[in-house]
Amino acid sequence: MATAPKPPKGHFNVLYFASAGSFTSKEHESFPAPLELGRLFDVLEERHSGIKDTILSSCLVTVNLEYVDMPPEGDSSSSTTPFMIKEGDEVAIIPPVSSG
Repeated sequence: MATAPKPPKGHFNVLYFASAGSFTSKEHESFPAPLELGRLFDVLEERHSGIKDTILSSCLVTVNLEYVDMPPEGDSSSSTTPFMIKEGDEVAIIPPVSSG
C-alpha cells in the first residue's frame, strides 16, 4: 500500500486494509472533519453500501496509529465526551486477517 496523500483542508483520511480495500476498491479516501467516532461506520455505510455488516462488524480501527474502541451502536450515553476525528487525522480500517 502506498502512503496516502495528505487529506484536503477540513478532511481526514480513511485507509482501507485487506478485505476493506477489496470491498471499496480503494486504498484510501477522505471525509469531512470533524466527525464523531461513533458516526464513522454510518458514514462509511452511506458511501459503501453493505460495508457495515460485511467488513466493519469485525474490524479494528486506529486513529493516528492508536487503536480505538468503537462505541456500541445506539449508545447515546451523555456521561462522556464523544471522541472526535479531527482534520488531518488518519483512520485505518483493519479487518481480521489469517495466515497459513
